[in-house]
Amino acid sequence: MIRKALIAALVFPASAAAFDSSQGQLTVTKIAEGFDQPWAIGHLPDGGVLVTERDGAIIHLTADGRRLSLAGVPEVVAEGQGGLLDVMIPREFAQSREIYLSYVSIRNGFAGTALGKGMLSADGTRLEGFRKLWQQARHSNSGRHFGSRVVEAQDGHIFLTIGDRGDRPSAQDLRNHSGSVVRLRPSGAVPPDNPFVGRPDAEPEIYSYGHRNPQGAALALDGTLWTAEHGAKGGDEVNRIAPGANYGWPVISYGLHYSGDKIGVGTEAAGMEQPEHFWDPSIAPSGMMIYSGKLWPEWKGDIFVGSLKFHYIARLSGDDVTEVEQLAADETDRVRDVVEAPDGSIWFLSVGNGALYKLTP
Repeated sequence: MIRKALIAALVFPASAAAFDSSQGQLTVTKIAEGFDQPWAIGHLPDGGVLVTERDGAIIHLTADGRRLSLAGVPEVVAEGQGGLLDVMIPREFAQSREIYLSYVSIRNGFAGTALGKGMLSADGTRLEGFRKLWQQARHSNSGRHFGSRVVEAQDGHIFLTIGDRGDRPSAQDLRNHSGSVVRLRPSGAVPPDNPFVGRPDAEPEIYSYGHRNPQGAALALDGTLWTAEHGAKGGDEVNRIAPGANYGWPVISYGLHYSGDKIGVGTEAAGMEQPEHFWDPSIAPSGMMIYSGKLWPEWKGDIFVGSLKFHYIARLSGDDVTEVEQLAADETDRVRDVVEAPDGSIWFLSVGNGALYKLTP
């Protein structure tokens, strides 16, 4: 199904509840509801918020209380796990008004992960001049494992995560973007210092490879990229990303195939990275955030990951990267994205409730 967004004007009042945490009682406030397969959150500097829906809409919750569905959103392939996925608001948005989107595009009848950007109009009702910046080289007819998170590096480069598209061996093939993290200039061009530039057997955009389906990605406080990615039956991973590194899928894994058979050679192999943390059973990790400590200093540097399967937000200690807490309530039903707002509050999307929430002390 291909859909273009239309303008709407709906407002949902905020409501608040509370649940317990290691830092005392948290207030959870419902910001908006009525979303259809919400996927990502982007905070605008004026206090507004953008929310993507997988079938191709971007909802603008304006700072003055309006709810708009943006016009000018690109056509997307909303089939299987594909569609309109992540939104990223770059640091220089106030000057350029540009936003980045990851989405599934079609080429010659086949689907693949793409990155594009456009300008949010001055009245906040539409995207102007949207253009595709980059798309993975090999599209396929699979509807699975597109990734896909977009992260702005400290130096302004763009990271984009891409899943293996259900074709496991492709994650070890450097001639294929599937199962990789790519690194791009803001224009979509290849940075000359990418690790595989100049190799005839590799796509030059690849920054790391051997990934199954990274649907979470975030910068640590030191600027390092981290990902959260789906395993098979067990073996969901949190990885610290290094340039040129191979993260092992499908040669090594802490999970099993859904048939119960062993994956690859086991859990270790020469030249392949170990995860910083893994879950077994799988939690189906999605959006990921590494916290600044602004409102909860004790959580500074901790990693927050949404669980689609077990309906909670995992908090992992930033020191030893172990899960130390599960933030769970009725509101955390299939958490798709977790982000930190400019004021230090924690916002998350619940697919199960079709709602956007924020956590405050």
